[in-house]
Amino acid sequence: MKGSYLLVIFLDKDEVVRTKAREFELTRGYYVYVGSGMNSLEKRVLRHFSRRKKLHWHIDYLLEKAILLRAYLIPSNERLEERISLEIGKYGTPVEGFGSSDLKVKSNLYRFNVEPDEVIIRVLKKLGLKWVLTFSPP
Repeated sequence: MKGSYLLVIFLDKDEVVRTKAREFELTRGYYVYVGSGMNSLEKRVLRHFSRRKKLHWHIDYLLEKAILLRAYLIPSNERLEERISLEIGKYGTPVEGFGSSDLKVKSNLYRFNVEPDEVIIRVLKKLGLKWVLTFSPP
């Protein structure tokens, strides 16, 4: 299956997330990360739930310090990551430069003060998208 996804993440304390080339100062709260898996959506999301992996993308470094609560899988043959990110960005505070180097958006990570599921569902419905909600495998 191809498509995009949204990760709902909780950071329980302020953290500095260091990647290979950047440093991000993140405050405690909820975050939504927008990504895509145009080769294998399920494998990409399953990788994010894995605690043992080689650190490659910005999100890998954040997930070392945060809790991945759930993921919304959005099956599509069309690359929707940028469009979804623009809509989520209307509600959350962007972490500039996080995970969006290959896109025209300034960020693919957005901070929320409260659990963002109502916003996510509103955005997905507005865009006319279908989704599957998934949690960490046992």
